[in-house]
Amino acid sequence: MSFSLIAAIAKNNCIGIKNKIPWNIPEDFQYFKKTTMGKTCVMGQATFESIIGYIGKPLPGRKNVVVTLDKNYQAPEEVRVFNSLDEVFEKLKDEDVFICGGASIYRQTIDKVDTLYITHVNQEFDGDVFFPEIDRNIWKETWREDHDGFSFVIYEKINQ
Repeated sequence: MSFSLIAAIAKNNCIGIKNKIPWNIPEDFQYFKKTTMGKTCVMGQATFESIIGYIGKPLPGRKNVVVTLDKNYQAPEEVRVFNSLDEVFEKLKDEDVFICGGASIYRQTIDKVDTLYITHVNQEFDGDVFFPEIDRNIWKETWREDHDGFSFVIYEKINQ
């Protein structure tokens, strides 16, 4: 099984502002849905609550996992809650896992995953959360699909 990371990032690495995505790209939402469907989606508490705010429920068709330091966090019954990323990597090692944000979770996991699924948004945005730099000495682009204003790109870890 594998651990992957999926994110949409602006040219200035912005990924959000005030717990919202600063752009609206329907094709990216479809790509995210198609890519993560049937998989385990791991996210921080703020990202999970943002998804609830957008669609009113956990991500359908996927196992939702929330990572939070709040030991009393109450999530819907079908959502698993872990209090550390070490626990995530230990208990989910037999599943196909996608790290889905936010910024702190991305920073702590980018060196631990095998594949990055990145939507590069071809403009800069004001934001308060940013994606870590993708180190081209560690990551190699292996697939790209360009669109008007954005590109879907897959990176594989070099010398895995």
